[in-house]
Formats: sequence, structure tokens, C-alpha cells
Amino acid sequence: MSDLLLFSHANGFPAPVYRVMLEQLSARYRIVRPERIGHDPRYPVTLDWPHLVEELAERAQAAAGDAGRIFLVGHSLGGYLSLLASHRLAGSALAARLAGVVMLDSPLIAGWRARLVQLGRRTGLDNLVMPTRATLQRRRHWPDRAAVRAHFLAKPTFARWDQRVLNDYVEHGTRAADDGARELAFEREIEYRIYRSLPTTSLSGLAPKLRVPVGFLAGTRSRELRNAGEAATRRLVGKRWAWVEGSHLFPMERPQETAAAIEAMLARIAPAAADAVPLRPTGS
Repeated sequence: MSDLLLFSHANGFPAPVYRVMLEQLSARYRIVRPERIGHDPRYPVTLDWPHLVEELAERAQAAAGDAGRIFLVGHSLGGYLSLLASHRLAGSALAARLAGVVMLDSPLIAGWRARLVQLGRRTGLDNLVMPTRATLQRRRHWPDRAAVRAHFLAKPTFARWDQRVLNDYVEHGTRAADDGARELAFEREIEYRIYRSLPTTSLSGLAPKLRVPVGFLAGTRSRELRNAGEAATRRLVGKRWAWVEGSHLFPMERPQETAAAIEAMLARIAPAAADAVPLRPTGS
């Protein structure tokens, strides 16, 4: 009886981009993952992401089968959704098998930072705290794969990636266009809507309600973590916090090290699952 690992990707990066990391994890877990969050019209992107959470919860229920334990793991957007879905599943038939959540650089936004996001959303100034404007301006069409690779390799963010991951992004982060060229596989408008509908209070208010242990892997050079601050996330996870060398995109930069860190964190939180009803945040 194998354990199930439901993985959710970051905004703008389809699941196949994480192939190297997930292949390493598949030696120990049965991997299930949504391909492109936000693109299924049955689960539209709306404020606070209720339909995206519903999609993830339903996927967990459909995939559970005879799995022993069920873990939710996600990067950035995927980490937030994993947290929200774990709460949604707490009252389901899967609750007894739901063993934990691991968030990959998905820092909780709380306090004045949450209010700043809310204000920015109302005034249209949220581009000051999230890459909304850059998302809509991102290039989305190239003549061929070689042009895609050259375009992204010239950007410092992508130049730090493991070359296997970059190759997977060229192949799966883009798709064949009608004219035979390549275009972005993750639609810019959907990526933009996901950023603009980010939950704030619903995430930070979950801590006292959670019934599963949560672990957090943080990028040592993550600008997103610095901007959000550590306090709210550390209150949520307590000692279940570990660092991985790299930026916010450390799963792309160090996929094998990230897989090893996920396994280590799952090993830390799984024994706590039996005593996690309810789980109180450290320091609250």
C-alpha cells in the first residue's frame, strides 16, 4: 500500500516542469498532480480561489484509492492551495489518511502586508507587491524551441535553473501554436487573475483550525519570503521549517535537493499526524 503525494505547481509553471523533482519522489510515493491550475473552466479563478481549492480536494478524493497516507505538497501557489485543501478535506472520508502538508516557499501574508495586498487590489496598485504587470507584458510567442530556450536562458532567473528543468520548461511551459511556432502553455490572463485573487485572511486565519501538521521549505535567497516576512508562517509550522539553497524558484534550480528536502520534511511531520487533532500553532 503506497502513500499518495498530491503535488501542486506554482503560478505560471505547469506541473511537467517539475519532472526531475517528481521522478525522484516517485520512487517512494505515488505522484498525482494537476497539469495547469486555473485552466479547467469547471474550476474558474475567483477571489480567494474557492474553486481551485475545490479542484484540488476533488482530485485528492478521486486519486486516494487504497493509498496509505496522503500528503499535499505544493510550490508557491500550490502550497497555499494545499493548505486550504487540507482544511477542506478535514471533514471528509479522507481525514484519517491525510498525513500532512509541505509548502515550498509559500509564505503566509498577514497583518499590515495582507492589508497592503487588499488595498492594492482595490486601487490597482497591487503590481507594487506582486508581479501582475510583468505577467501581462510577458512574451508569449516564439518561432521555435531554440528561440524559447535562448529567450529564457538570457534571463538571470532562468539561467540559474537546472538544465534538465529548463529543457522541460521549453517543452512543457510552451506548446505548439496554430502556425507551428511555440506559445506559452500557461495563459497570461489566468496567471494574472490568480495573482490578483490571492487569499489573505483566509490563509492566515487557518492556523488554529488545522488538523494536520504543516512543514515549510524556504529558499535561502527568496525575495518573496523576505517581502512576506517569516512571522506568520513560523507561527503556523513551528519547528517544521527547513532551508533549501536558492531563490523562490529553488525547485527549478535544485530539483534533486528539493526532492530530498521534501522527503526529509515528510519524515519529520508524518509521526506527528496521529497527534494532530487539533494542531495548535507554535508561539500563538
